[in-house]
Amino acid sequence: MHQLPEPAALRESLPAVVFDLADRFSAAGFELSLVGGPIRDLFLGRVSPDLDFTTDATPEQTLAAIDGFADAVWEVGREFGTIAFRVGRDTIEVTTYRAEAYDPASRKPIVAFGTSLEDDLFRRDFSMNAMALRLPKLELVDPFGGYTDLEAGVIRTPGAPSSSFSDDPLRMMRAARFASQLGVDVHDDVRAAMVDMAERISIISAERVRDELVKLICGAHPRAGVDLLVETGLADRVLPEVSALQLETDEHHRHKDVYQHSLQVLEQAAGLETDADGPVPGPSFVLRFAALMHDVGKPATRRFEPSGSVSFRHHDVVGSKLVKKRMRALRFDNDSIKAVARLVELHMRFYGYGEAGWSDSAVRRYVNDAGDLLEFLHRLTRSDVTTRNRRKAERLAHAYDDLERRIEQLAEQEELASVRPDLDGKAIMDLLGIRPGPVVGRAYKHMLELRLDNGPMEHDDAVAALRAWWASQPESTTAPAATGD
Repeated sequence: MHQLPEPAALRESLPAVVFDLADRFSAAGFELSLVGGPIRDLFLGRVSPDLDFTTDATPEQTLAAIDGFADAVWEVGREFGTIAFRVGRDTIEVTTYRAEAYDPASRKPIVAFGTSLEDDLFRRDFSMNAMALRLPKLELVDPFGGYTDLEAGVIRTPGAPSSSFSDDPLRMMRAARFASQLGVDVHDDVRAAMVDMAERISIISAERVRDELVKLICGAHPRAGVDLLVETGLADRVLPEVSALQLETDEHHRHKDVYQHSLQVLEQAAGLETDADGPVPGPSFVLRFAALMHDVGKPATRRFEPSGSVSFRHHDVVGSKLVKKRMRALRFDNDSIKAVARLVELHMRFYGYGEAGWSDSAVRRYVNDAGDLLEFLHRLTRSDVTTRNRRKAERLAHAYDDLERRIEQLAEQEELASVRPDLDGKAIMDLLGIRPGPVVGRAYKHMLELRLDNGPMEHDDAVAALRAWWASQPESTTAPAATGD
């Protein structure tokens, strides 16, 4: 935790555009303050990439003040008092002092502009975000103890938490996000209000919930954020599959705590991310969310066997379907949905390798099925080992090391990263004298299976294999297609 730098140091650390903008507003007779996250970050010893300001100027007066100064202006938030613009490389938002509230039955905020900086700070989400720096004097305004809360590592609201969360229920998700990003805890009053008002999150759009969830999962302490969602009941509304992982442990303790295991896998997966130049740059939402969700199929598939053991047969397949359904409900893009669901589906594929060993064909299929997600699957599979049995952990790690070596060896011999049949679709049609259609697809699939089983084939061998397959097809398949002439 840092002290706020002296004014001279602040002038050195903050972008020059901050002071240029302050001069323009001052000359026009308006107040301007840097507010919220940028001030919090100064106490954390870093300069925020976001430049958020608040002012007593109306949106129209703000537009007049930046006329000839801004390179580009966006007025999409004008009705809420926000004018966004770009000056050089800096993107800036200036918002009129305001107070806003949510109608209990509506998702849309009711906006009223104000005239006081202190009143504006009172309506902000948390006290650590309710600090401002008056410009151009660089005077700190901290009426609600934001610095003290930062120092104590606790999230509080400027007013009553119930009022804050009633104004904007998404702030409950934001509290969990800050717990993840900053490693802070929530005040008891805040936690109690989150429990009491969790159902209010249902009035918030899926897109806004999704955006907060992504930030939470990608934070420095995602386990803390997820735990807070679950403990307060918010997860029951936005991520019920994770809450459901809290399976009742049977009296004989025949299976591990699936929920705590999933949180540990999430932590371990985050620890295996790479830098920007590596194959899985962190923070990776896809890897982390797959780690959190990899066992969500277990509650529906748990069976107590006559032998006394517990089974979760096909929980990988069931879990993949549940992940798709949840991510669609949260309005995730298709690529993210496919990637996370595929990793969940494949996360059990490795097990058994250490005992039985795999043929080259099985290794090829593992790589082919993972596709572009192979490096993610490597990390997810390794993260899934949370046993306290050191010998078992070492055996699994050794087996996966061996599998990765096998993949590297085959990759040196073959184009393993992009396995294709030895004959493409055009060659298949030319050799068999057929037109585009389902039969070409079946022939292509057959040749791909041969490629995965046997590795690369010589051209003549591939042609012979295709003709042998063609000869085995029913006459209705091999008959020439009607020309329509």
